[in-house]
Amino acid sequence: MNILLIGSGGREHALAWKIKQSPLCERLVVAPGNPGIADVAECRAVKATDVMGLIGLAREIKADLVVVGPESALAEGLADACAAANIPCFGPSRKAAQLETSKAFTKGICARYNIPTALSETFDNVAEAREFLKTYDPPYVIKADGLAAGKGVAISPDYQDGVAEIEAMLGGRYGAASSHIVIEEFMTGEEASIFALCDGETATIFGWAQDHKRAFDGDTGPNTGGMGTYSPAPVVTPELLEIVRRDILEPTMAGMKAEGMPYKGVLYAGVMVENGQPRLVEYNARFGDPECQVLMLRLKSDIVPYLVAAARGALRNLPAPEWHKDAAVCVVYAARGYPDSPIPGSLIRGADQDFGRDVTVFHAGTSRDEKGQLRAAGGRVLNICARGPSIREARDRAYEALAGIDWPGGFYRRDIAWRAL
Repeated sequence: MNILLIGSGGREHALAWKIKQSPLCERLVVAPGNPGIADVAECRAVKATDVMGLIGLAREIKADLVVVGPESALAEGLADACAAANIPCFGPSRKAAQLETSKAFTKGICARYNIPTALSETFDNVAEAREFLKTYDPPYVIKADGLAAGKGVAISPDYQDGVAEIEAMLGGRYGAASSHIVIEEFMTGEEASIFALCDGETATIFGWAQDHKRAFDGDTGPNTGGMGTYSPAPVVTPELLEIVRRDILEPTMAGMKAEGMPYKGVLYAGVMVENGQPRLVEYNARFGDPECQVLMLRLKSDIVPYLVAAARGALRNLPAPEWHKDAAVCVVYAARGYPDSPIPGSLIRGADQDFGRDVTVFHAGTSRDEKGQLRAAGGRVLNICARGPSIREARDRAYEALAGIDWPGGFYRRDIAWRAL
């Protein structure tokens, strides 16, 4: 098979790494890719949001499958364009991707199909939002309705701070993404990330993990796209998975089909677990980043048949995926100043060395200069990932590898997987 993978981050490096291992993959092209991806696949300089350029590239390489990594490509309608060009695509249509691109849309689906989630209201007017805030007790959860690169969520400890967040978001902090906001009740418990592959009819559980959203140790600092993750997460039990499948995933699949937008691709359910009962925090219409990295390390099965089956509506014909017993941990190495103002261009030494078979370094925001030296070119720059017989051993291996990388311009959290330990 000729496969075109879309994206340039750590998630896409992990997907490329896993797809390349498949005996079904004859040629793997990634657009636009990054220096790490270039070590395992061909990279072509076509942006993830250049829909017609990507369709042209898919035709050029005679792609048998297009795999969409980032949400930005989905929001631009890449899956719709693939369908029009009769190219199988792993990823939802633009309408179906509203499960991620509009929090208000998802809240509506939850209300219509009795999916457990936090109570909420949607606003585009500051005065109305301020008045509504008085009906809730703090802390207040205020979210940009649209895509904000994982940063459009504020948890305000008091009314004054909540009003400031409302004014900032509706005032354009995240551009069009926060022209509408969702205010919802604060949920307590432990959060987990549960993934399912979907083909419009069937939802197959495809791994789970736990993320660390805050920038600094002790879950402090601003929200980020994710500073590290681990899998499996002890909070996710077989009983919890069954509840999520029955009460969250299956009603969502049925509802999306009933509303004329059947969901195909990967569906990432962020759930809050309290007393063994999950409530939906949010959906993402793609693999999480950095959750994808640990899932790919733990996935024993060949991923390609599952991607193809999801794209072609044939998941029911495949067995449940197999997983390595080993745990996996990913620590994100970010540029100083992230998430607000990451400083680009600093030199990174030692990331290309061989850390042993249990450690894999995925590139997220890197570039090479004219001398071939690796430099920071984003906020989250490197993902240092490791496997081990236990979460503790996997974490220790990841941090040992981190100690061998010389990058004064970067920082990382030192407490990844603390909940499990």
